[in-house]
Amino acid sequence: MADGDLRDNPAARGPRAGRDAEGMAGAVGDAEDAQESDAARRRRRAQFLRELHEAKQLRDRVQPRRARAARMRQQMRMRTFRW
Repeated sequence: MADGDLRDNPAARGPRAGRDAEGMAGAVGDAEDAQESDAARRRRRAQFLRELHEAKQLRDRVQPRRARAARMRQQMRMRTFRW
């Protein structure tokens, strides 16, 4: 499909063109979707952080030398940190 086809055929543009045509009528629905998507985003983020924490614990168990070195580096950073 050439670029000229997109300009001539509004149906080829995709779902955004139809939503722009609705105007303010869908604003109330968009606000509810935004709140729902915000809650969904927070749930997905919490799930991701749980899995990340679990993966770090697993890595520390299977690579104890690397984990100990990382703990020592963190302790050194905290000792040399200036308030």
